[in-house]
Amino acid sequence: MDFSFAKVLQIYLERWPWFLGMIGQQLFISLVSIAIAGTLGLLIGIFIAEHRRFAEPVIAVCNVFYTIPAIALIALLIPIAGIGAKNAVIAIILYGLMPMVRNTYTGITSISPELLDAAVGMGSTPRQILMRIKLPLASATILAGVRTLAVMSIATGSIAAFIGGGGLGEAIFRGITMYNVEMTFSGALLLVLLALACDYSLSFLEKHIKKKWRMN
Repeated sequence: MDFSFAKVLQIYLERWPWFLGMIGQQLFISLVSIAIAGTLGLLIGIFIAEHRRFAEPVIAVCNVFYTIPAIALIALLIPIAGIGAKNAVIAIILYGLMPMVRNTYTGITSISPELLDAAVGMGSTPRQILMRIKLPLASATILAGVRTLAVMSIATGSIAAFIGGGGLGEAIFRGITMYNVEMTFSGALLLVLLALACDYSLSFLEKHIKKKWRMN
């Protein structure tokens, strides 16, 4: 089957309002998922780092969700969440917990015990140690988890189209069903560019946050 970049450009020019709508849907699904999964993963990671007897079972549960194929997870959620964007958001959140929980836990538990003992000896409270020592020192690892979560959420968010949730997966799905390689490529290319833009933005934010931590 012949492939033509000229046809891809023509698709963009003729259907740009449709693509803009799908980009908006994709961003909505991804950003909501990233915000919720990021917050939950951070809190869970902090909890199991502070109460390490819970670490193994919690990480095991997160790992189970992470290993289930995306389309299978969505199918399992249909009786609970129905079809549409809500189902996709829940699936992405369950997927996104693993990198956030693991990176937060790893970042905090890898801090030198001697440093923490010195902070305790100076009279710091557990909250002060967490906010002023543990989280700043673990920030690089945690932010790496956020970047992984973000890129994964955008890529996985394409499956929302298969259950009527919209997003760029709709262009990919339509291209596949119509045997239209250019349509499939058009959706996939925008999805890749969106993921790269998100990763670049978070990389810039990561550098800014690290700089701020050092100043404090």
